[in-house]
Amino acid sequence: MNTPQTIIMFDLDGTLFDTAQAIPLTFNAAFRALDLKELPQALIRQTIGLPLEQAFAQLMQLPVNNYLVELAVEEYQRQFKLIIIPAAQSLLFPGVINGLETLKRLGMRLSVTTNKFSHSANTLLSAAHIASLFDIVVCADEVQQKKPHPESGEKILDFFNASNAQAIMVGDTTHDILMANHLGCKSIAVTYGIHDEKTLLTASPNSLAHDFTQVVQLCQQYHQQQNALVSLV
Repeated sequence: MNTPQTIIMFDLDGTLFDTAQAIPLTFNAAFRALDLKELPQALIRQTIGLPLEQAFAQLMQLPVNNYLVELAVEEYQRQFKLIIIPAAQSLLFPGVINGLETLKRLGMRLSVTTNKFSHSANTLLSAAHIASLFDIVVCADEVQQKKPHPESGEKILDFFNASNAQAIMVGDTTHDILMANHLGCKSIAVTYGIHDEKTLLTASPNSLAHDFTQVVQLCQQYHQQQNALVSLV
């Protein structure tokens, strides 16, 4: 009997990449370019994890379809290439490259679900030299409903022809954990990213990880449990 695949779904910002400082800088660079008032970094950080247009709409107190929001999103994407992409590899959290390689070597299938647009997400992964480790990357402009809706997770499961019982979501915000809950899969909430432990616990994750080494250990445990269940059948 073939062992079913174990699917690991990762968020990007705050999970693989330490962008808590870089993203607010990029937002404010976009605001400056549009002659708009800069905002406190702490306020901007509260929107990380939301789709970009929703984040700008919230910060600018405007409807999502307002033309100024559309201009800000376009300018952010331009500034993203100037500020974040050149620093991509240095923004990876400690242990990410070795950890991903370990999971891949053990036979787990790796994927990304992110509320970033596809060009930004894929460029970031390529610039950090980890794009080849992922079988599929599902981005905000590739789904109708963004996280915490489960559509991106459903696309990943369809790609692997897998069930929700085979998957685990790894993320740093309640958006990620709620997506896993809606999808019906397990979740690991990382406490080193955007949302603190108390906030993450409100979404009822299955496990907490305080660094990427713990993420890898928890994924390995889940993988072993899956294999043990198969051997009993």
